[in-house]
Amino acid sequence: MKRIHKLIWQAKFWREEKGQDLIEYALMAGFVAVAAAAVMPQVSTSISTIFSKVQSLLTAAGG
Repeated sequence: MKRIHKLIWQAKFWREEKGQDLIEYALMAGFVAVAAAAVMPQVSTSISTIFSKVQSLLTAAGG
């Protein structure tokens, strides 16, 4: 019986789409940032600083 509940939960998990939009926006923002850094090298320092701040915030939130 426990195995059936696990399979049902996994099926629901793979069909769930609540966080999909957020992930797509994050990927698009990352792509735009990388493209901007490639086109305008002087902007790459600012983008690097922003990514470093985001990384430190995510590390602090996770630990």
